[in-house]
Amino acid sequence: MSDKNLQFLDIPRRDPDKLPVEERVVKFAEIYKPYDAAAASQQAGRCLSCGNPFCEWKCPVHNYIPNWLKLIEEGNLFEAAELSHKTNSLPEVCGRICPQDRLCEGACTLNDGHGAVSIGSIEKYITDEALKQGWKPDMSNVVPTGRRVGIIGAGPAGLACADVLARSGVTPIVYDRYRRIGGLLTYGIPPFKLEKEVVEKRREILEGMGVEFRLGVEIGRDQSFDRFVADHDAVFLGMGTYAHVKGGFPGEDLPGVHEALPYLISNINHELGESDAAPLIDLRGKRVLVLGGGDTSMDCNRTAIRQGAASVTCTYRRDEANMPGSRRDYKNSKEEGVEFLFNRQPIEIVGGDRVEGVKVVQTRLGPPGPRGRRLPETVPGSEEIIPADAVVIAFGFLPNPPPWFAEHGIALHPNGRVRVSAAKATPFQTTNPKVFAGGDMVRGADLVVTAVFEGREAAKGILAQLGVR
Repeated sequence: MSDKNLQFLDIPRRDPDKLPVEERVVKFAEIYKPYDAAAASQQAGRCLSCGNPFCEWKCPVHNYIPNWLKLIEEGNLFEAAELSHKTNSLPEVCGRICPQDRLCEGACTLNDGHGAVSIGSIEKYITDEALKQGWKPDMSNVVPTGRRVGIIGAGPAGLACADVLARSGVTPIVYDRYRRIGGLLTYGIPPFKLEKEVVEKRREILEGMGVEFRLGVEIGRDQSFDRFVADHDAVFLGMGTYAHVKGGFPGEDLPGVHEALPYLISNINHELGESDAAPLIDLRGKRVLVLGGGDTSMDCNRTAIRQGAASVTCTYRRDEANMPGSRRDYKNSKEEGVEFLFNRQPIEIVGGDRVEGVKVVQTRLGPPGPRGRRLPETVPGSEEIIPADAVVIAFGFLPNPPPWFAEHGIALHPNGRVRVSAAKATPFQTTNPKVFAGGDMVRGADLVVTAVFEGREAAKGILAQLGVR
């Protein structure tokens, strides 16, 4: 009889099948096919059930990963879905877009040549399949408290906060300036990574739990913050980061130079048929140069490919090993025809009436900087111009707090991030005692899963403040 704990020796890691490249580059649809029940069970069975599960510790929301892997191996789908939602408000989203290679799967004991357990794909399978079979969150023991919490921002942090509050009998009312929920889940992350029906299904689930959405409403413009605070027992801010990082070099304002987020949003609006939004930035037939090496850069690369760009080149100022973007997205970008130029730092965007190219200088990695990462140093005399008809700048995002924060006692750090309490009793409370905050506007631009964690933790602080157990 074979040892169950050694079956990883006989069963290799098998990721879900992907659509062929020639099929996926002509449409904006998810490229990974789902596991069926047999494949999910078999892959979950590879887990060693470590006594000290490093995967859980590395997961920002500390999912009970070995436990729900065991339930899937045994065929207990609904129990796995319930357990998955104990720690994560958006498991079907995180299963799709988390960089598992540097989180849970990167910490898996089998990630030493045997192939880590495919945790992310199984996480996605659990909620997708459970919802398909009729599972809904169990709210049978929830007792309404009559308390109401106003949430500004229907992105990951706001949705996670609403989820925890609703399960405790508090009514969350979520406001967002967009007409759909999700924030950048809907308007920033391309559909080939996250189809928008997934986010709409989560809206349906949350509304069934008692969450109310007021969409197309911008607090501070359509309704005063004074009135908003007065109408609710507490407030949560989950407004994200939307100011783009500039390169600070000449030529950034030339026609044909685009910021990453407006570019991605315009394409998603086009795919959603929201014709009254900003016009589509269409890069069909153009030589596209994407500047940056993070996840947003990969999204821009692959969007331009699907728009029919003549070529797409991505430059990054460090080497391949130090590129911050997801390894999975990097691999998919290369498969789909993106060329990468590493150790290239842009110093000028050149052109006359419009962009004609980007002047870059070669770099080499020097000693570590204050954050421990080796800093790029320029190589004298190595300048070159890379021809381009369109340039997309994807250097990241910065906080853009509204001006009314100051008048309501919501203090900021010098870099614009919202100051919050680290106290165990009321985590994520701002300097205005009635107002809590979490996600990118507190942490800075980061992962969806960290925003989910902070939204959930802030909800616990709100419940403590309201005296709700």
